[in-house]
Amino acid sequence: MTSFEELRDSKLAKLQKIKDMGINPFPYRYQRTHMAKDIHTTFAHLENNQNSGTKANVAGKVMSIRAFGKLAFLDLVDDSGKIQIQLKEGTTHEDAFKLFQCLDTGDFVGAEGEIIRTQRGEISVLADHLTFLSKSIAPMPDKWHGVSDIETRYRQRYLDMVMNPATKMVFINKSKVLQGIRKVLEKHQFIEVETPILQPQYGGANARPFKTYYNAVEQDWFLSVAPELYLKRLIIGNMEKVYTITKNFRNESMDRTHNPEFITMECYQAYADYNDMMDLTEEMFREACILIHGKPEFEINGIKIDLSKKWERLPMKAAIKRHANIDVDALSDKQLIEILEKEHIKMEGPKLRGLIIAELFGHFAEKKLIQPTHVIDHPFETTPLCKEHRTEKGFIERFESFMNGWEISNAYSELNDPVRQRELLEKQAAEGRAGGEEMPVDEDFLLAMEYGMPPTGGLGIGFDRWVMLLTGQYSIADVIPFPALRPKKEEKK
Repeated sequence: MTSFEELRDSKLAKLQKIKDMGINPFPYRYQRTHMAKDIHTTFAHLENNQNSGTKANVAGKVMSIRAFGKLAFLDLVDDSGKIQIQLKEGTTHEDAFKLFQCLDTGDFVGAEGEIIRTQRGEISVLADHLTFLSKSIAPMPDKWHGVSDIETRYRQRYLDMVMNPATKMVFINKSKVLQGIRKVLEKHQFIEVETPILQPQYGGANARPFKTYYNAVEQDWFLSVAPELYLKRLIIGNMEKVYTITKNFRNESMDRTHNPEFITMECYQAYADYNDMMDLTEEMFREACILIHGKPEFEINGIKIDLSKKWERLPMKAAIKRHANIDVDALSDKQLIEILEKEHIKMEGPKLRGLIIAELFGHFAEKKLIQPTHVIDHPFETTPLCKEHRTEKGFIERFESFMNGWEISNAYSELNDPVRQRELLEKQAAEGRAGGEEMPVDEDFLLAMEYGMPPTGGLGIGFDRWVMLLTGQYSIADVIPFPALRPKKEEKK
């Protein structure tokens, strides 16, 4: 088998041959007149062996080369699809045939000629001229095997996209999910804002940050773990509806549904509560689904998900009762701990009643929530940033949305009592220190709270998980163009 180096040397020799012909193999631009898809659509009426009388300039990456005596063919792929180029002795300029001898898969070329349908029925461009646009020197993967190795797909995403068009389509659809989210938020007069990525103090989520030393101020600063506290400052500053689509960074695990760098959308609305945020979540997901699938429904593992219906709103305690037949209200703290032990559920930190309930939900119910579901009314101990439930003592007005057993959003009726907020954040910080973890109190945020924050509903969505669901992917790395990867073995020190 020919080695990579031998193939590369062969391509370099062809590159030199092109230069020796007095041709620049890397020109500055090319005037394209038609895209592949437009040609197939516009000239679908042509009969076999019929010429259109229309000239076109097309350009793209060479994916296939075939020669048969006085005929030769190229398959070019552009952003819209594939178009065949035919070179025919007596029609195609002699210089084009000379260039053809220097072509390899992976090169970029332009072709100028008449649009035809061949004798075998293929819409093509019968080339008069070829123009070299870029000469590749690394050999392309074998077209029959493509790029199937997971490690290669992630490390050389550009090859994955070239050889697996479905990969490229995932990223195109990811953009559509963003469009759908923005469309709904703008419809409701939300204002898109920016929040700092580099922060002197992190907060807004119980997560371990990435830290860097800021030379200009001679301090450790942090990459954002959440934009929440800055968005709330804007609500305090009298902006009633705000959102940001930004990157978060959490110095934690990498697995099938977690990447340390990820996109989030968070929005806050004055004079709203968590019920309004449920409605907003449903509307955004439905709009994103329509942009990708053309209708408000799709399938997960063969199961139909109908987004035209309201999502179930299921209290956390009821979810545990439904899926584990455990009535937490009827059990003492000791009995709940006994269930943890029986099920071999390991809990970090203190075994507080509310945290045990949340742990039982995660163990027994979470993975069974396939249809769209808002799990509402979480225990008080799960977050210090949320209002206590207006009727259910010991619980808060929080919901997490689930689909396919994945959490896809998190929202609160936001706590806006500045005295209570200080108490809870200071308590959280003290508990963190007792457990050996640094949990800073953001004094600037607490000062802002003292100037008054209206009743507010807040929502954060796991954007990449939305994309996973709507594009049928099962690893977050498949919806991130360049996911975080562990070093190759030879790269480790």
